[in-house]
Amino acid sequence: MALREEFEATGNWLFRRRGFLPLLLLPAVFAALKGFRYPAGSHQLDQFWEAACVLVSLLGLGIRVATVGFAEPGTSGRNRREQMAATLNTTGMYSLVRHPLYLANYLIWLGVAAFPRVWWSPVLVTLVFWLYYERIMFAEEEFLYRRFGTTFSVWAANTPAFLPRRLRWQPPAGAFSTQRVMRSEYSGLFLLVLSFTALELAGDFAHTGKLVVDPVWAAAFTVTAILCAFLRWLRHRSAADPHPKSAHFPKRAR
Repeated sequence: MALREEFEATGNWLFRRRGFLPLLLLPAVFAALKGFRYPAGSHQLDQFWEAACVLVSLLGLGIRVATVGFAEPGTSGRNRREQMAATLNTTGMYSLVRHPLYLANYLIWLGVAAFPRVWWSPVLVTLVFWLYYERIMFAEEEFLYRRFGTTFSVWAANTPAFLPRRLRWQPPAGAFSTQRVMRSEYSGLFLLVLSFTALELAGDFAHTGKLVVDPVWAAAFTVTAILCAFLRWLRHRSAADPHPKSAHFPKRAR
């Protein structure tokens, strides 16, 4: 098998299993908490660091929201069975980079990995992320090239793959879909808040030897859990209703 074909086959295999990456990374991030101490012994400084990590992850989540919300139906999403693209997205976040969702995922996990304040944790996440997603991006671009030909080639020649070089912003071609975002992104929000809350509990336990529940994190987790449970209920109610009302989520495009 030629390397090009091997890279594409591996990328498609990883594409269908890309949701397992967090399960591979989280144990390493928690292991980085061994010997955790507050910076200069100050809990307040630790809270500032936590806030910075959360902001990095929220930036990634915001990029996901902007990408998914403005994307054409039948393109960006959490589908894992096969590559799909009814149209080629080239505006909005796709006018800055060719893979904005993967850039968003990286920022989300960079914030989580930096939480323990151990240098090798974000380095490890960066290396694993690159090895994992490079093949996926290659397979996606092979699919898009076969489907859209010259249109894809022209867009790819003028748009960086992962890191923005020049801010050639083009306004999104379509309207923002709040329902699409609420339908597809609530699980990611919950896992993000759950990860940070668990890291906060583990870090405080490593430093104090006691299980200390921070009221801010407890409130954030509770509110997020209730919100995500409600959105999940709406999603399943919509799927079970053959004649959904406008307040329900539309069926996901396949």
